[in-house]
Amino acid sequence: MGTQQISAPSRAPYFGVVHFNIRLTDGYTIVSNRLSQHRGLSLLAIGLGTHIQSLPDGWRVGIKALAADFPESETRIAAALRELEQHGFLSRVLERVKGGKLATRTVFYNHPDAAGRAAGTPPPPPPAPAREPEPEAVPAREPVPTPVREPVPTPVRESVPTPVRESVPETVRALEPAPVPEERVPAPVPRLVPPPTAPRQQRPPLPGPCRPTEALNAAAADLLAGLRRTAPLFVLSEEDVRRLVPGVAAWLERGMRPDAVREALTDDPPVPLRYPAKLLRHRLTALLPPPLPVAAPIVPLVNCDGCDRGFRSPVPGLCRECAEARGGADEPWGLSA
Repeated sequence: MGTQQISAPSRAPYFGVVHFNIRLTDGYTIVSNRLSQHRGLSLLAIGLGTHIQSLPDGWRVGIKALAADFPESETRIAAALRELEQHGFLSRVLERVKGGKLATRTVFYNHPDAAGRAAGTPPPPPPAPAREPEPEAVPAREPVPTPVREPVPTPVRESVPTPVRESVPETVRALEPAPVPEERVPAPVPRLVPPPTAPRQQRPPLPGPCRPTEALNAAAADLLAGLRRTAPLFVLSEEDVRRLVPGVAAWLERGMRPDAVREALTDDPPVPLRYPAKLLRHRLTALLPPPLPVAAPIVPLVNCDGCDRGFRSPVPGLCRECAEARGGADEPWGLSA
């Protein structure tokens, strides 16, 4: 017996790519070689077209949506979309939707010729009516009968049925924009812009304390200068602090604690905060708390100089009974015995 051959020469090429394929049953997309091997498209456009073809219907394929998913910039993605549109793989049409807004409808074709078929050619004009054959000439030897003119019937215009484009696939028909009735388009609403000569509303003045003191103004200035410690966005200049001191002093005069004033002025600032002094002035004016109610004076309790009973009176003296007994109308007596 001869030696059995255990190895066969490999049929793989000596250079170039070697494919190792397995049979796919799910998770795949059929891509035509007209796209994957197109010599007029860039590799970015071919990859982008393959990605768009693998997406389901209704997926957003705008420039910003694609740039958010891939590292390429919006400029490169926009150029690739224009390449696909120039070679017939993509079409983008602006159409009006509900509310009078404009939306971009994108249709992708796996075959460049599909774009021409989907667009459709105008239907051919109806054939012209055939002319009636003219009567043959009759020889002069035979008598020519006198023709009887019959009334010509009025032609009735028949409605020409619109030809159905059966070659267009159903998926492309569903993507065709539906006609929008004119009644649904809202009329433009005029913008109510005041004329430039209209008087401007005056800003309310900055509040101030009823009884300003040096200590009150110093406490207000310290509070404003220290805002940047707890709220770094509120950096004020010396001029801003000098202008806002009366407003903070009014808050402190009405019984507000410095921590409460600081929290009310710097809580939830807008982003970005461009003018912190204007925001503080607005909040000092709009959020000014009301003054505390004035407490009723407390009348002290004293003892009567005559009977030594206790009664309430702003000054010491006699109670009501002792004053009436002595007949001294001018003597001070208590409010209650």
